Amino acid sequence: MIARETTAGLGRQLRLVGCGLFTALAMLCQASAVETAKPGERFEMTSVKAVRPTLVDTIAALQKHDIAGAKAAFEAYDSLWNGVEMYVSTRSKDMYDALEHVLQARIEKAFSAPNPDVATLLADTQAILVKYDEAIDMVSKAAPLNPLYDDIARLRIVRAHLREVVPAIKAGNFDKARKSFAAFDSTWDSIEDMIKTRSADDYVAIEKGMIEIEKALMPEKPDVAAATALVNGAMAKYNVTVTELVKEARSRP
Repeated sequence: MIARETTAGLGRQLRLVGCGLFTALAMLCQASAVETAKPGERFEMTSVKAVRPTLVDTIAALQKHDIAGAKAAFEAYDSLWNGVEMYVSTRSKDMYDALEHVLQARIEKAFSAPNPDVATLLADTQAILVKYDEAIDMVSKAAPLNPLYDDIARLRIVRAHLREVVPAIKAGNFDKARKSFAAFDSTWDSIEDMIKTRSADDYVAIEKGMIEIEKALMPEKPDVAAATALVNGAMAKYNVTVTELVKEARSRP
C-alpha cells in the first residue's frame, strides 16, 4: 500500500513551489533528463526490441497451460507495445495493422473467453512473435526517423504505466493499480521536463493530480469513481503534450 507521505510526494510539492523558476531551465536540460538508448544502438531499436520478451513469456506460459500467467504476460506486451507502436505505424501501416488489429485483437478476444482454447492462443501468439520479429528487422534496416519520434516514444513508454491504472481500478485489482501508478511515478522524472517546457500549467496540474491519486489509492478499497476521475484528469493533461509532438513530428521530414 502507498505510504501517506511518500518521498516522491513531498518532493513533488516542493517542486510545484518553484515551477516558474525551472520552466526556462527545462529547455536546456530536457535532453539529459530523458532516458537514453544504449551506446551504438538507436533508442528506437532498443525500445522496440524491449517489447519482445513479453511475447516469449506469453508463449512459455501457454506451453505450460498457465492461462493466468499467459494473460498477464500478454497484458504486459500490450502496455509496452503502446509505448513503441508509433514507430511501427509510421514506418508501415500494413505491419502495424497486422500486429494491432488482426493478431493482437484475436488474442485479446481469445483471452476474454470463459475457457480460452490454449492451442489456438499458442498458435496466434507464435504468429504475432513472428510478425513482431519482422517489425524489428524492418526497424533495424531503416533510416532513423525524425528525432521527435523518440521523444514521443519516451512519453508513451512512461504513460503506459498510467494507462494500466484505470482498468485495474475498475476490475477491483487495487494492488495492481497501486503498482502501476508507482511505476509511472518512478519514471515521471525522466520526461517531466518535456511537459514542463510545453506548458507549465499542464505540468503543475499533473503534479497536483499525482499527489491526489496517491491519496486516493491509499484506502484498502479506494473510491473507484473518484480515483478514476483523478487518473483520467492527469492523463488528459499529459496527452496534450503527446498530441502536440505527434503533430510536429508528422509535419517534418
